[in-house]
Amino acid sequence: MKTYLPKDNLETRKWHVIDANGAVLGRLAVKIADTLRGKDKPTFTPHLDAGDFVVVINAEKVKLTGNKETDKEFMSYSGWKGGEKYRTVEQVRAKHPERLIEHAVKGMVPKNRLGRQLLTKLKVYAGPNHPHSAQQPATKAA
Repeated sequence: MKTYLPKDNLETRKWHVIDANGAVLGRLAVKIADTLRGKDKPTFTPHLDAGDFVVVINAEKVKLTGNKETDKEFMSYSGWKGGEKYRTVEQVRAKHPERLIEHAVKGMVPKNRLGRQLLTKLKVYAGPNHPHSAQQPATKAA
C-alpha cells in the first residue's frame, strides 16, 4: 500500500476570519496554528503546507488569564552588549497588539522552513477591519 501525498494546490486554500474579541490568547493560538498547518483537514501531511489562510481581527481585545498582563515579559536582544530589552504584555499591547497573537502562534508552528512559510499565511489586525474582503473569507469560531 502506498502513502497518499496530497497535491499542493494553492487554489484550494480557503480564507478564514477569526474574531479575537474576548478570546483567551493560548486557546486562540492553538486554533490558528492548527488551521495554518492544515491539521483540521483529512489530507493533513506533517511535512507539507496543506493549511488555509487566517485573518485575525480585534487583536487588541484578546484576553490573558491570571496575572500575565503585568507579569509576563517579552525579551528582545539587539546582539550588542547590554542590548536586552524586556517588555510586559501591557507595553506590547499598547504599541503593537497584533504581536501578541503572532508571537503565540509562532511558538506553535514548526521551527524550520515550513514554519516560516506557514506564518506568511497569518494576517493579524488590531481593529475590526481588514483588507481581505476580495478573498471572501469565511467566519470561523474563536
